[in-house]
Amino acid sequence: MPNPPSTEAPRTGRGGEQGTKGEKTADAAFAMAAAEGGLAEVELGRLAKEHASSADVKKFADRMVEDHGKANDELAGILKPKGITAPTALKGKEKSNYDRLAKLNGAAFDRAYMADMVKDHEKDVKEFERESTSGKDPDLKAFADRTLPTLQDHLKMARETNSKLSGGTN
Repeated sequence: MPNPPSTEAPRTGRGGEQGTKGEKTADAAFAMAAAEGGLAEVELGRLAKEHASSADVKKFADRMVEDHGKANDELAGILKPKGITAPTALKGKEKSNYDRLAKLNGAAFDRAYMADMVKDHEKDVKEFERESTSGKDPDLKAFADRTLPTLQDHLKMARETNSKLSGGTN
């Protein structure tokens, strides 16, 4: 079993040396939030494939597992040389959200999961836009820029799927 993620504050190495300490901290905070959020998307997608009743929700979940899995691997490869370890298990807010959704099944799960996916992807798009325009670490900035179109597509899909579940009122 892999070691649990470190509880230490993320450290930047060679790649994060440029700029001020505040800029490095902002990049490291983005990196950890992206890694934690990406892991949550994969784990929640797997959960959705078991608990969802809607074919549209299951299709969305498949896409989350595939796309966020790839992005997580790419991000982990960027972080490792910088001395930052990506998380390997859900914790805190992400873990409690997973536990809450794991108690639901069928239509109740579908509605709660998709409402969360809309909210999460709205937040993710904003964070990735900010990093792609204002990030100081060139590797993280490029990662955000490459990943942003996929997240925007996820947000569109989440809104459409959520709207179908609620009868088109969202």
